[in-house]
Amino acid sequence: MSGVVVRRWPLDHDLVGFARQLQQLQVPHRFTEEGGAQVLWVPEQAWVAQVEMLYQRYEQDPQWLPQHNTASSPAPRLKQRLLQAPVSLLVLALSLLVALLSGLGERIEVLVWLNFQAFTFDERHLYFLPLQDSLAEGQWWRLWTPALVHFGLLHLAMNGLWYWELGRRIEAARGGWTLLWLTLSSALVANLAQYLIGGPGLFGGLSGVLYALLGYCWWYQRLCPQAGLQLPAGVLVMMLVWLLLCLSGLITALGFGQIANAAHVGGLLLGCLLGLLAGLWARRTN
Repeated sequence: MSGVVVRRWPLDHDLVGFARQLQQLQVPHRFTEEGGAQVLWVPEQAWVAQVEMLYQRYEQDPQWLPQHNTASSPAPRLKQRLLQAPVSLLVLALSLLVALLSGLGERIEVLVWLNFQAFTFDERHLYFLPLQDSLAEGQWWRLWTPALVHFGLLHLAMNGLWYWELGRRIEAARGGWTLLWLTLSSALVANLAQYLIGGPGLFGGLSGVLYALLGYCWWYQRLCPQAGLQLPAGVLVMMLVWLLLCLSGLITALGFGQIANAAHVGGLLLGCLLGLLAGLWARRTN
Protein backbone atom coordinates (compact mmCIF):
# COMPACT_ATOMS: atom_id res chain seq x y z
CA MET A 1 0.00 0.00 0.00
CA SER A 2 1.47 3.34 -1.04
CA GLY A 3 1.65 6.28 1.32
CA VAL A 4 2.91 7.06 4.80
CA VAL A 5 1.15 6.21 8.06
CA VAL A 6 0.52 9.24 10.27
CA ARG A 7 -1.13 7.62 13.25
CA ARG A 8 -3.28 4.71 14.46
CA TRP A 9 -6.37 4.89 16.70
CA PRO A 10 -8.66 2.28 18.27
CA LEU A 11 -11.73 1.38 16.20
CA ASP A 12 -14.09 3.00 18.70
CA HIS A 13 -12.28 6.37 18.56
CA ASP A 14 -14.51 8.98 16.88
CA LEU A 15 -12.61 10.58 13.98
CA VAL A 16 -15.56 11.89 11.99
CA GLY A 17 -14.96 15.53 12.90
CA PHE A 18 -11.22 15.33 12.20
CA ALA A 19 -11.86 13.67 8.84
CA ARG A 20 -14.21 16.51 7.93
CA GLN A 21 -11.58 19.07 8.85
CA LEU A 22 -9.01 17.36 6.64
CA GLN A 23 -11.53 17.39 3.77
CA GLN A 24 -12.30 21.07 4.30
CA LEU A 25 -8.59 21.90 4.37
CA GLN A 26 -8.07 19.79 1.22
CA VAL A 27 -5.38 17.68 2.86
CA PRO A 28 -4.75 14.52 0.79
CA HIS A 29 -5.39 11.55 3.04
CA ARG A 30 -7.29 8.35 3.56
CA PHE A 31 -8.41 6.24 6.49
CA THR A 32 -8.23 2.46 6.52
CA GLU A 33 -9.05 -0.25 9.03
CA GLU A 34 -6.14 -2.61 9.66
CA GLY A 35 -5.18 -4.88 12.52
CA GLY A 36 -8.09 -3.77 14.67
CA ALA A 37 -7.22 -0.08 14.36
CA GLN A 38 -8.09 2.99 12.30
CA VAL A 39 -5.07 4.08 10.27
CA LEU A 40 -4.54 7.53 8.75
CA TRP A 41 -2.41 7.68 5.59
CA VAL A 42 -0.95 10.61 3.66
CA PRO A 43 0.76 10.47 0.25
CA GLU A 44 4.28 11.38 1.42
CA GLN A 45 6.39 12.11 4.48
CA ALA A 46 6.15 15.87 3.98
CA TRP A 47 2.50 15.80 5.09
CA VAL A 48 3.04 13.89 8.33
CA ALA A 49 4.14 16.76 10.56
CA GLN A 50 1.39 19.06 9.29
CA VAL A 51 -1.34 16.49 9.87
CA GLU A 52 0.02 15.72 13.33
CA MET A 53 -0.17 19.43 14.20
CA LEU A 54 -3.73 19.61 12.86
CA TYR A 55 -4.75 16.64 14.99
CA GLN A 56 -3.21 18.12 18.13
CA ARG A 57 -5.09 21.35 17.47
CA TYR A 58 -8.29 19.39 16.79
CA GLU A 59 -8.02 17.61 20.14
CA GLN A 60 -7.87 20.99 21.89
CA ASP A 61 -10.77 22.50 19.93
CA PRO A 62 -12.79 20.24 17.57
CA GLN A 63 -14.49 23.31 16.01
CA TRP A 64 -11.22 25.06 15.10
CA LEU A 65 -10.27 25.69 11.48
CA PRO A 66 -7.42 27.92 10.28
CA GLN A 67 -8.41 31.03 8.34
CA HIS A 68 -7.06 31.16 4.79
CA ASN A 69 -6.59 34.49 3.10
CA THR A 70 -9.70 36.03 4.59
CA ALA A 71 -8.79 39.46 3.22
CA SER A 72 -8.63 38.22 -0.37
CA SER A 73 -11.55 35.79 0.00
CA PRO A 74 -14.57 37.77 1.21
CA ALA A 75 -17.07 35.08 0.24
CA PRO A 76 -19.19 34.15 3.26
CA ARG A 77 -19.16 30.70 4.75
CA LEU A 78 -22.60 29.93 3.31
CA LYS A 79 -21.37 30.59 -0.22
CA GLN A 80 -18.41 28.28 0.35
CA ARG A 81 -20.74 25.50 1.48
CA LEU A 82 -22.93 25.99 -1.57
CA LEU A 83 -19.97 25.79 -3.92
CA GLN A 84 -18.86 22.54 -2.27
CA ALA A 85 -22.19 20.85 -3.06
CA PRO A 86 -22.88 21.44 -6.79
CA VAL A 87 -24.92 18.26 -7.35
CA SER A 88 -27.11 18.94 -4.32
CA LEU A 89 -27.68 22.48 -5.58
CA LEU A 90 -28.46 21.25 -9.10
CA VAL A 91 -31.15 18.82 -7.92
CA LEU A 92 -32.71 21.45 -5.65
CA ALA A 93 -32.64 24.04 -8.45
CA LEU A 94 -34.36 21.62 -10.85
CA SER A 95 -37.00 20.83 -8.22
CA LEU A 96 -37.66 24.54 -7.73
CA LEU A 97 -37.85 25.14 -11.49
CA VAL A 98 -40.36 22.30 -11.91
CA ALA A 99 -42.36 23.66 -8.95
CA LEU A 100 -42.57 27.06 -10.63
CA LEU A 101 -43.50 25.63 -14.04
CA SER A 102 -46.11 23.26 -12.61
CA GLY A 103 -47.55 25.69 -10.08
CA LEU A 104 -46.64 23.21 -7.31
CA GLY A 105 -48.61 20.50 -9.06
CA GLU A 106 -51.65 22.63 -9.93
CA ARG A 107 -51.03 23.03 -13.68
CA ILE A 108 -52.27 19.80 -15.12
CA GLU A 109 -51.13 20.72 -18.64
CA VAL A 110 -47.50 20.69 -17.36
CA LEU A 111 -47.89 17.47 -15.38
CA VAL A 112 -48.97 15.73 -18.58
CA TRP A 113 -45.32 15.94 -19.67
CA LEU A 114 -43.70 15.18 -16.32
CA ASN A 115 -45.79 12.34 -14.91
CA PHE A 116 -44.55 8.75 -15.03
CA GLN A 117 -47.41 7.92 -17.41
CA ALA A 118 -48.76 10.27 -20.05
CA PHE A 119 -52.46 10.98 -19.73
CA THR A 120 -55.35 12.87 -21.23
CA PHE A 121 -57.94 14.64 -19.13
CA ASP A 122 -61.27 16.34 -19.08
CA GLU A 123 -62.99 18.34 -16.36
CA ARG A 124 -63.55 15.31 -14.12
CA HIS A 125 -61.20 12.48 -15.03
CA LEU A 126 -57.63 11.58 -15.95
CA TYR A 127 -57.10 8.84 -18.55
CA PHE A 128 -53.66 7.27 -18.27
CA LEU A 129 -51.91 5.94 -21.35
CA PRO A 130 -49.71 2.82 -21.43
CA LEU A 131 -46.15 3.53 -20.34
CA GLN A 132 -44.70 1.48 -23.17
CA ASP A 133 -46.34 3.77 -25.72
CA SER A 134 -44.64 6.82 -24.24
CA LEU A 135 -41.27 5.06 -24.10
CA ALA A 136 -41.67 3.92 -27.70
CA GLU A 137 -42.05 7.59 -28.62
CA GLY A 138 -38.76 8.40 -26.88
CA GLN A 139 -40.21 9.95 -23.71
CA TRP A 140 -37.63 8.30 -21.45
CA TRP A 141 -37.44 11.31 -19.17
CA ARG A 142 -40.71 10.16 -17.58
CA LEU A 143 -38.80 7.46 -15.69
CA TRP A 144 -37.08 10.19 -13.61
CA THR A 145 -39.07 13.45 -13.73
CA PRO A 146 -41.73 12.52 -11.13
CA ALA A 147 -39.01 12.88 -8.46
CA LEU A 148 -38.85 16.61 -9.29
CA VAL A 149 -42.62 17.19 -9.04
CA HIS A 150 -43.97 18.42 -5.70
CA PHE A 151 -47.55 19.02 -4.66
CA GLY A 152 -47.62 22.04 -2.39
CA LEU A 153 -45.08 24.31 -0.73
CA LEU A 154 -44.71 22.16 2.40
CA HIS A 155 -43.99 19.08 0.27
CA LEU A 156 -41.26 20.97 -1.63
CA ALA A 157 -39.77 22.58 1.47
CA MET A 158 -39.51 19.39 3.52
CA ASN A 159 -38.06 17.30 0.71
CA GLY A 160 -35.67 20.09 -0.25
CA LEU A 161 -34.35 20.50 3.28
CA TRP A 162 -33.79 16.78 3.74
CA TYR A 163 -32.15 16.40 0.34
CA TRP A 164 -29.75 19.21 1.22
CA GLU A 165 -28.96 17.63 4.59
CA LEU A 166 -28.33 14.12 3.23
CA GLY A 167 -27.09 15.01 -0.25
CA ARG A 168 -24.35 17.42 0.74
CA ARG A 169 -23.19 14.96 3.41
CA ILE A 170 -22.70 12.26 0.77
CA GLU A 171 -21.22 14.76 -1.68
CA ALA A 172 -18.63 15.92 0.85
CA ALA A 173 -17.63 12.41 1.91
CA ARG A 174 -18.00 10.41 -1.31
CA GLY A 175 -18.01 12.98 -4.12
CA GLY A 176 -20.53 14.53 -6.47
CA TRP A 177 -20.57 11.63 -8.92
CA THR A 178 -21.61 9.24 -6.16
CA LEU A 179 -24.51 11.50 -5.17
CA LEU A 180 -25.58 11.96 -8.81
CA TRP A 181 -25.54 8.22 -9.42
CA LEU A 182 -27.44 7.52 -6.20
CA THR A 183 -30.04 10.16 -7.07
CA LEU A 184 -30.65 8.92 -10.61
CA SER A 185 -30.77 5.22 -9.70
CA SER A 186 -33.02 5.70 -6.67
CA ALA A 187 -35.40 8.02 -8.54
CA LEU A 188 -35.79 5.35 -11.22
CA VAL A 189 -36.33 2.52 -8.73
CA ALA A 190 -38.71 4.54 -6.52
CA ASN A 191 -40.82 5.63 -9.50
CA LEU A 192 -40.95 2.10 -10.90
CA ALA A 193 -41.93 0.67 -7.52
CA GLN A 194 -44.76 3.17 -7.14
CA TYR A 195 -45.99 2.49 -10.67
CA LEU A 196 -45.87 -1.30 -10.35
CA ILE A 197 -47.41 -1.49 -6.87
CA GLY A 198 -49.59 1.61 -6.74
CA GLY A 199 -50.84 1.47 -10.30
CA PRO A 200 -51.61 4.41 -12.62
CA GLY A 201 -51.76 7.77 -10.92
CA LEU A 202 -50.21 11.15 -10.32
CA PHE A 203 -47.29 10.89 -7.92
CA GLY A 204 -44.09 12.77 -7.32
CA GLY A 205 -41.49 14.11 -4.93
CA LEU A 206 -37.94 13.40 -3.79
CA SER A 207 -39.07 11.23 -0.87
CA GLY A 208 -38.05 7.95 -2.49
CA VAL A 209 -34.61 9.40 -3.23
CA LEU A 210 -34.35 10.70 0.34
CA TYR A 211 -34.96 7.25 1.78
CA ALA A 212 -32.33 5.84 -0.57
CA LEU A 213 -29.78 8.41 0.63
CA LEU A 214 -30.75 7.61 4.22
CA GLY A 215 -30.24 3.87 3.68
CA TYR A 216 -26.91 4.47 1.95
CA CYS A 217 -25.56 6.63 4.79
CA TRP A 218 -26.87 4.19 7.38
CA TRP A 219 -25.16 1.06 6.06
CA TYR A 220 -22.01 2.61 4.64
CA GLN A 221 -21.30 4.35 7.95
CA ARG A 222 -21.89 1.14 9.90
CA LEU A 223 -19.28 -0.67 7.83
CA CYS A 224 -16.86 2.27 7.54
CA PRO A 225 -17.14 4.40 10.71
CA GLN A 226 -14.44 6.78 9.46
CA ALA A 227 -16.37 7.62 6.25
CA GLY A 228 -17.86 10.87 7.54
CA LEU A 229 -21.49 9.87 6.85
CA GLN A 230 -22.62 9.84 10.48
CA LEU A 231 -26.23 11.06 10.63
CA PRO A 232 -27.38 13.54 13.28
CA ALA A 233 -28.78 11.88 16.40
CA GLY A 234 -32.36 10.76 15.99
CA VAL A 235 -32.62 11.34 12.22
CA LEU A 236 -32.61 7.65 11.30
CA VAL A 237 -35.21 6.75 13.93
CA MET A 238 -37.42 9.71 13.03
CA MET A 239 -37.46 8.92 9.31
CA LEU A 240 -38.12 5.23 9.89
CA VAL A 241 -40.97 6.04 12.28
CA TRP A 242 -42.42 8.43 9.70
CA LEU A 243 -42.23 5.67 7.09
CA LEU A 244 -44.13 3.28 9.37
CA LEU A 245 -46.79 5.92 10.06
CA CYS A 246 -47.23 6.46 6.33
CA LEU A 247 -47.49 2.72 5.72
CA SER A 248 -50.13 2.44 8.45
CA GLY A 249 -52.41 4.87 6.60
CA LEU A 250 -52.56 7.26 9.55
CA ILE A 251 -50.93 10.16 7.68
CA THR A 252 -53.44 9.89 4.84
CA ALA A 253 -56.33 9.61 7.31
CA LEU A 254 -55.19 12.85 8.97
CA GLY A 255 -55.66 14.68 5.69
CA PHE A 256 -52.09 14.91 4.40
CA GLY A 257 -53.04 13.38 1.05
CA GLN A 258 -52.04 10.15 -0.61
CA ILE A 259 -48.53 8.94 0.24
CA ALA A 260 -46.32 7.17 -2.32
CA ASN A 261 -45.39 4.40 0.11
CA ALA A 262 -44.04 2.05 -2.53
CA ALA A 263 -41.59 4.74 -3.68
CA HIS A 264 -40.42 5.24 -0.08
CA VAL A 265 -39.88 1.54 0.56
CA GLY A 266 -38.28 0.94 -2.84
CA GLY A 267 -35.87 3.82 -2.31
CA LEU A 268 -34.94 2.71 1.21
CA LEU A 269 -34.26 -0.89 0.16
CA LEU A 270 -32.11 0.23 -2.76
CA GLY A 271 -30.16 2.69 -0.60
CA CYS A 272 -29.49 0.06 2.07
CA LEU A 273 -28.30 -2.40 -0.58
CA LEU A 274 -26.00 0.12 -2.26
CA GLY A 275 -24.62 1.32 1.08
CA LEU A 276 -23.97 -2.27 2.14
CA LEU A 277 -22.20 -3.17 -1.13
CA ALA A 278 -20.17 0.05 -1.21
CA GLY A 279 -19.17 -0.35 2.44
CA LEU A 280 -18.08 -3.95 1.93
CA TRP A 281 -16.08 -2.96 -1.14
CA ALA A 282 -14.39 -0.12 0.75
CA ARG A 283 -13.41 -2.43 3.60
CA ARG A 284 -12.03 -4.96 1.13
CA THR A 285 -9.99 -2.49 -0.92
CA ASN A 286 -8.66 -0.62 2.10
